[in-house]
Amino acid sequence: MSKKEKKPANTPKPRVHKELQGLDITIDQFGEIKSSMNIEKINDFLDKNVDDKKLAERDDYDDMKKGKKKK
Repeated sequence: MSKKEKKPANTPKPRVHKELQGLDITIDQFGEIKSSMNIEKINDFLDKNVDDKKLAERDDYDDMKKGKKKK
């Protein structure tokens, strides 16, 4: 069985966008992702700020992006 690696105690927090202030993501010993923020809020932020590479090839992508409405 392998030993756990210890994380240094005084590591600085990474910089995040002001809308995601307070975001802390960790992976536990079972490989589960633990987040301090609701996943829906993170997905909304990504939808607004990140272009989808798979959809960029579509002719109507710009129209979809402009007409995006919140549910």
